Amino acid sequence: MSNKKLVQQVYESIDRSFFMDINKDLAYLDSAIPIGYGQTISQPSLVLYMTEQLDIHAHNKVLEIGTGTGYQTAFLASLAKEVYTVERIEALHLSTKERLNLLGFTNIHYYLFDGSYGLEEHQPYDRIMFTAAASSIPDYYIDQLAENGVLIIPVGNASHQDLLRVTKLSDGSINETSLEAVRFVPLVGEYEIT
Repeated sequence: MSNKKLVQQVYESIDRSFFMDINKDLAYLDSAIPIGYGQTISQPSLVLYMTEQLDIHAHNKVLEIGTGTGYQTAFLASLAKEVYTVERIEALHLSTKERLNLLGFTNIHYYLFDGSYGLEEHQPYDRIMFTAAASSIPDYYIDQLAENGVLIIPVGNASHQDLLRVTKLSDGSINETSLEAVRFVPLVGEYEIT
């Protein structure tokens, strides 16, 4: 089965409303919806697209920056061997961990802190997914990305962001592709957008 077909099957199996404590009546709209704490749950079509672009395989170790409600996390954990997910808002961290445990995931590792510097202790990662926008591609993440690894990240400023697909080549250099214009909540910390 092709990776794209598998991602589509996962997409169809995940009920977005399960990941929403507020605005559940809006769960089936294809748009970003506020979830409280100044955060949003991404639009389903964008989550699907980003997951396809990450090109996850069953043996991959994935780092996710911005757990949020766990909607994107559920996609990653359904496809990868291990997922390490970082969230800075404690209430989201706790409720999402409980929610994903209810779904039976045993391959997700949860961390509560500002993810600006990545998660060194489990590097390198085959895939890295950012669900928050950065001002530029953080060097820390390139360093923590495995050879032939893929990073998906929104980069830009408060008014314009590009969704980038970054591949780390075998010689350590990177290949960067702009996928589309997007709008995400900002990363907090050193690479915060202005």
